[in-house]
Amino acid sequence: MDDLTADAWADGLALYEDRWAFTAVAPRDHVEWWFDVAAVMRGETADPRGWASLDPYEEDVDREVETFAWIEPPTSTADVERFNSSVEELPRSSVQSLMVLLAVVGMNVSKSRDFEDRRPEMERRARVLLSRFPDGACFYSNVGWKGEHPNFYEQPVNGTSPFSRSRWDAGLIAVNDTEVALIWTFESF
Repeated sequence: MDDLTADAWADGLALYEDRWAFTAVAPRDHVEWWFDVAAVMRGETADPRGWASLDPYEEDVDREVETFAWIEPPTSTADVERFNSSVEELPRSSVQSLMVLLAVVGMNVSKSRDFEDRRPEMERRARVLLSRFPDGACFYSNVGWKGEHPNFYEQPVNGTSPFSRSRWDAGLIAVNDTEVALIWTFESF
């Protein structure tokens, strides 16, 4: 989608309006992209295009306090190794279904009321968000799955590696040469 606009991006973020969600894009300033992800988690960055984001903690002055959702972001090579072990690279062919699944309460489409009716619009919004990360981008998730090209509509989530102090969280990290993005949803404490 070469004509992605701020308005289209904001409309895409509406995919997560029924969830406790965090979605932000930041510039990629480091060879080790985890340090850019950490800056996003600490709230130290802004969207390089000035576009909308979702941050349930936007008003928190001190993001280091115990009540903030994210666990301690990576600051060292050892931290990066720990975080690398918490995610797996996801093929692009599976990203759209994961993005939609993150918008479904309970992350199980078979238990989601009227999913098939809502699915086309949810997928459209996911494609809009995904278009910001064209071919060549890499995607990572803390969600467990089976198979090389999972369809998240057809398999239950096999667990997650926590990134937060929340009871449960799941998300997607997108990385290209110039930007990183976090799309994350949380369940209550």
